[in-house]
Amino acid sequence: MKKGQIIEGTVKRVDFPNKGIVETEEGVCVVKNALPGQRVQCAVNKVRHGKAEGRLLHVVAPSPIEGASPCPHFGICGSCTYLTLPYEEQLKMKEAQVKKLLNSVLCKPVNAEEKKQDENVSGTGGYRFEGIKPSPVCYGYRNKMEFSFGDEIKDGPLALGMHKRGSFYDIVSVTDCRIVDEDYRKILSCVLSYFDRLQKQGVDISFYHRLRHVGYLRHLLVRKAAKTGEILVALVTTTQIPFSRDSEDEVLSGLQDELCALSLDGEIVGFLHTRNDAVADVVQSDETRVLYGRDYFYEELLGLKFKISQFSFFQTNSLGAEVLYETAREYIGGYIGKKGQVVYDLYSGTGTIAQLMAPVAKKVIGVEIVEEAVEAARNNAELNGLHNCEFIAGDVLKVLDGIEEKPDVIILDPPRDGIHPKALDKIIRYGVEHILYISCKPTSLVRDLEVFLERGYEVERAVAVDMFPWTSGVETIVLLSKLNVEHYIEVK
Repeated sequence: MKKGQIIEGTVKRVDFPNKGIVETEEGVCVVKNALPGQRVQCAVNKVRHGKAEGRLLHVVAPSPIEGASPCPHFGICGSCTYLTLPYEEQLKMKEAQVKKLLNSVLCKPVNAEEKKQDENVSGTGGYRFEGIKPSPVCYGYRNKMEFSFGDEIKDGPLALGMHKRGSFYDIVSVTDCRIVDEDYRKILSCVLSYFDRLQKQGVDISFYHRLRHVGYLRHLLVRKAAKTGEILVALVTTTQIPFSRDSEDEVLSGLQDELCALSLDGEIVGFLHTRNDAVADVVQSDETRVLYGRDYFYEELLGLKFKISQFSFFQTNSLGAEVLYETAREYIGGYIGKKGQVVYDLYSGTGTIAQLMAPVAKKVIGVEIVEEAVEAARNNAELNGLHNCEFIAGDVLKVLDGIEEKPDVIILDPPRDGIHPKALDKIIRYGVEHILYISCKPTSLVRDLEVFLERGYEVERAVAVDMFPWTSGVETIVLLSKLNVEHYIEVK
C-alpha cells in the first residue's frame, strides 16, 4: 500500500476506541468510524513499518448486523459511532475490546481443564473477567451536554449543536439528538430559534468564529439530573458584545423568559450567563452571572445527594454511574469493612466514590486537582452527614507526600491518560493489599497494569461497564491484590 491509494475491503473487527481493522487485497488498514462487517472504501493516509492507516470514504455495503439509525444526524454529527448497531452487538464488541486489551498484559496459559470449566478464567493468577454491564437506559441517558454555536456551511445560517464529523469549524444543529431526552431538545431548539429570530430582525449578534477569534455566541451548556429532574442552563459568550450592556441584559432577559415558558418534564432551576474569552474552543468561565434561580442543581445516586455546579465533574450517565459505583463498592467494600480502614480515593472528583465508601471506612481521604470539585466534595459530604471524609485540593503526585495517615486501601479513578509514572510509583510504594482501579480508557489502564504486575500485584477481577451507549467509550473496573496476602473474605 502507498499513501494516497484508494482501497476497498471488509472490516474484520473494531479495536478500542474505534479502529476498524480492514482486510483488503493489498493488506490490512486501520480506519476509524467503520463498523464490523462493513465493506468500505478508504484512502490510505499513512504507511509506517508495514502498517497502514486510512480515512473512510464510503460504505460500499452495510454490515449484516446493521439496522436503521434512530437519529437523523447520524453520520453527519461527530458524536455517536455505533447508532446503527443493535445495542446487544455493541456490548459484545466493547466487551471483546476490553478483554483483548486486558489479556494482552494479563493472559498466561492455563491448563485445559481449568479453561474448560470457566472460559473467563485467564491471565496472571487466573484473573476473572466478568464481561460487560449494560447501561440501564440506552437513549436519553446523558445528564450534561455542551452545544456549540456556529454554522453548518461557511456563511450559512446560525447552527447550534455538535461538531460535524471530521470538522473543527462546521456545526450540526442536533435538534433530534437521541442520547439526550426531550427537555434538552426543547431547550436547544428554543435557544437556536431565539437568536436566529434576532438575527433576522437585524440584531448584530454572531457566533464566535474559531479561526478569526471574533464573535459573541460560543456555547450552550445544559445539565439535568436523572433523579430530581432539576435543570441548569448556561449561555456562554465572549465579552465582544455587539451592542450596549443594557441591550445585552435585555436580550438575555428575553431568552430567560422563553426558556422559563417551555413545557418540560424537568424544571429549570438556574439560568446562567458565562463569559469566556479563551482562544481555545473550551467551555470555561472568566465570569459567571446568575440570571435566574441558582448556580447549582441536585442529583441523587445510591441514596446519596449531590450538589452539582456548572463545571463540577460528575459522571455523564447518572443511572449508569449507579451501576459503576455499585460494582466498585461490591469489588472493594468488603476489604474496607473488615477493620474499618483508611481509604485513599485518588483523583476523587466531587467525592462520589469516597462518600459511597465512607459508611464502612474509618476515614476516606480524597485528592483532586480541581479546586471547585474539592469544594463540591466537601459540601456534598456535609450534605450527606458523612464526617469521616477529608478532601484535599492538589496534584496527586505532590499531595501524597504531605498526608500523614497511611492508606489501607487505595481507589484510583484517574483522567483518560491514566496515572503519571512518578505518582504511580508512590502509590505502589504504600504496599497496600488491595487497589481498585476505575478507568475510562482501557489502553491507559493496561499500560499502568503492566507496572503494577512488575511490582508485585495481580489482577483478581475485572469488568467493563457501558456508560456511553452508541459511542466508543467504555469504563473498566479492575481489582488488584498484592501477591501472597490473605484471600478476601466478604463482610456481610
